[in-house]
Amino acid sequence: MPNNTKHTFPPEVVEKLQNYVYRLIDPRNGETFYIGKGKGNRIFSHVKGEADQDEVNEKINRIREIRISGFEVAHVIHRHGMNEKTASVVETALIDAYPGLSNIMNGHGSGDFGVMHADEIIHRYCAEEAVFKHKALLISINRSAGQKSLYDATRYAWRLDVKRARKAEVILPVKNGLIVGAFIAHEWMEATPEIFPDTDHDGRRFGFVGQTASDAYQKEYAGKRIPDRYRKPGAANPIKYTW
Repeated sequence: MPNNTKHTFPPEVVEKLQNYVYRLIDPRNGETFYIGKGKGNRIFSHVKGEADQDEVNEKINRIREIRISGFEVAHVIHRHGMNEKTASVVETALIDAYPGLSNIMNGHGSGDFGVMHADEIIHRYCAEEAVFKHKALLISINRSAGQKSLYDATRYAWRLDVKRARKAEVILPVKNGLIVGAFIAHEWMEATPEIFPDTDHDGRRFGFVGQTASDAYQKEYAGKRIPDRYRKPGAANPIKYTW
């Protein structure tokens, strides 16, 4: 039997794998800490590139800790032989199923089609559809909604076109396809730790300082579902513009 601990697949294996979804597992406790998809030897790229990484994130930290402890990351192909579209769906489902991952991004479409309680499903699809009468900036807060206040979860820190964002008349946080509030941005600024707490400055993210929108805005949008054209499966960007 061939030995794959050298972090490479033989050519004949690569041909059979096609697109696949994989898990990286910490052998010290059996915990899955990263999920991804790819082709060829993509599954091994995280470990092979770890030594060359100047930027340290949670995934790289975990890999280094495993190595220092004298172990090797366990590489598991969860499903293979798929086209790219199917692999994206499987990846998303697994990311939803394994909490506490070191993935920086959620799976494609996870925000609008991911894990929800049955009552949330009913509420979402039975809610009245929003009609946008203002230039509204939609921000998906699925990942941060339970970690911060609604205001903080909405206002920072995002990769977006800040010039375009400044034209928004109202900022609408969206959770599982439903608008859950409304804010007015007074000023958009670069997301530095000095201005926005718990933010690692990378020079590419922005946040706003503002206030809760008036009752008129709340009545117009809060509790309504966003139209289907803003909730396409496979869309990973949490930022959407209605104009």
